[in-house]
Amino acid sequence: MEFEKIAVVGEPELVLGFKLIGIGDVFMEKDDSAVERLFSLIESKGYGLIMASESIRPHLQPASLKLIDTSLKPLVVFIPLPGENEEQESVEKLAKRVLGVDIQKLK
Repeated sequence: MEFEKIAVVGEPELVLGFKLIGIGDVFMEKDDSAVERLFSLIESKGYGLIMASESIRPHLQPASLKLIDTSLKPLVVFIPLPGENEEQESVEKLAKRVLGVDIQKLK
């Protein structure tokens, strides 16, 4: 069984926790440098999952955001900074995006 690599991109207060639990590929970046790092990780095709700070999202062009939202490999998940009340992607939206399954229709 082959395991996919995981990367985390964002502010220190976000990525340090992931480093402490053993994720080795953590990148402390923000704003435009975080966007550049995010795309270099996506283009490397070496990762199965990339977790990125929610603060990166406003720096993305609409076409880039659409590309990221429809990507399955790597799967890119945006995570809010600790203590922020950012709108989070619902489980239903994530399942629809990743699996193509509309959970609401299954109920």
